[in-house]
Amino acid sequence: MDKIKILWADDEIDLLKPQLMFLEKRGYEVITVSNGYDALEECEQDKSIDVVFLDESMPGLTGLETLGKLKAVNPLIPVVMITKNEAEHVMEEAIGSQIADYLIKPVNPNQILLSLKKIIDNKRLVREKTSSDYQQEFRQIFMQINSGLNTEDWVDVYRKIINWEIKIDESNSTEMYDILSMQKSEANTEFSKFIVKNYIDWVQTGNGPVMSNQLMRTKVFPHLREGEPTLLVLLDNLRYDQWKIIEPILSERFRVEDEDFFFSILPTSTQYSRNAIFSGLMPVEIAKRFPDWWKNDNEEGGKNLHEGVLFSELVKRTFRKEIKNDYVKITSGNLARQIQDNILNYLNNDITVIVYNFIDMMSHARTEMEVLKELAGDEKAYRSLTRSWFLNSPLWAALQRAADRKVQLIVTTDHGTIRVNTPSKVVGDRETTTNLRYKVGRNLQYEKRDVLEIRDPEKAGLPRPNVSSAFIFAKEDKFFLYPNNYNHFNNYYKNTFQHGGISLEEVICPVVRLTSR
Repeated sequence: MDKIKILWADDEIDLLKPQLMFLEKRGYEVITVSNGYDALEECEQDKSIDVVFLDESMPGLTGLETLGKLKAVNPLIPVVMITKNEAEHVMEEAIGSQIADYLIKPVNPNQILLSLKKIIDNKRLVREKTSSDYQQEFRQIFMQINSGLNTEDWVDVYRKIINWEIKIDESNSTEMYDILSMQKSEANTEFSKFIVKNYIDWVQTGNGPVMSNQLMRTKVFPHLREGEPTLLVLLDNLRYDQWKIIEPILSERFRVEDEDFFFSILPTSTQYSRNAIFSGLMPVEIAKRFPDWWKNDNEEGGKNLHEGVLFSELVKRTFRKEIKNDYVKITSGNLARQIQDNILNYLNNDITVIVYNFIDMMSHARTEMEVLKELAGDEKAYRSLTRSWFLNSPLWAALQRAADRKVQLIVTTDHGTIRVNTPSKVVGDRETTTNLRYKVGRNLQYEKRDVLEIRDPEKAGLPRPNVSSAFIFAKEDKFFLYPNNYNHFNNYYKNTFQHGGISLEEVICPVVRLTSR
């Protein structure tokens, strides 16, 4: 490996011999100049310089002036500003010019070494530390997965796995990513067993985690505050890892008060979970109480057309006083742009629900468009695409306007998605649903080990389209395929993001409460 080359510009360079000798003994190559003009000339002639140490108070061309000209020549070169001047405006101007570090004279050799480590070796050191830390925690997570967990424990495991996934992404530890993927797969296997064992009991008794139909009454309504409007933003298909990627953006204008979770009902699909959220009812109850507002999978027409009125009904049933509410659904670019214009009007309500469908559309488009498959080839890329969208979205622009007022923001979702990889054969009649992660129909034939089967849908809070209808839900990373054109559809759908079944990513959903800073 070539020596790291340092250019050090200081009009008192002769007084820095101890520091220079220290660096040379450590294997660094140091070029010295005594003014800004020579520093610029060296950088223009020698493109192999790795980092510049720049004295701020040099005669002729000052350090800050030299910095500006250096950045014009090579915007990417790391510059460490060294100064006797502790004036705040000098620090601010240097930092604003994107320096890599800022040191106050007199500098000792260890300060210099630490600065170089941060600049030159940062990625390697982070990668090595991340790998080491995950290896230490790997066994702990492994033992936790196999120790008979309850719902809170599963949330804890999922949170840990996702936090490690993001850390490993950031450190680019590819060898650790493969190990973590195996651990995540094992966690999903055990989590699927947990859901199969307990789900019907939760629905029947209510003695389980907070689920979709309980979300508003337990995680939202108790936090409504008089005189402080609440914006509830539901991002369709938002997984916990995607929340963690947009959290730093939101944190610029909002303070996270509470990060919580709920379990999506089955099927983990918009038609079921989102209607349950806004009605406060299980799907079978919606079908009985509001038969004109519910459509089964095999019926024509939109399945989520009445969320707004279901939400208003839920508000009326829950509160004895009037709660001014509104429901806004964003399904197109034009509607998204309107939200920027209307956001301040929404703050006249006690609570405004904003349902934003972009992530759902992105996951479906990724299945169908080769260019998006390339852009979002795996979880890391999918998270990156989510971040890029949110940062440049009309939604974030609108929320920044809202943040100028005293407002409570609640960010949640209806369900997540999982990247599917393992096909599972299913045979059904013509009325069997087309969803890849769940099926409802008559005379279904399937691999029993791959599914949770529910012969009596009402026990799971689900309507029964026909007398003999049954539901099956795919476990882990399975996806359902018919025998016809099996290989073609396997190649088409493998490695796509789907929802409707049982996995940590689909079932465990974030609900996060924030306040404007």
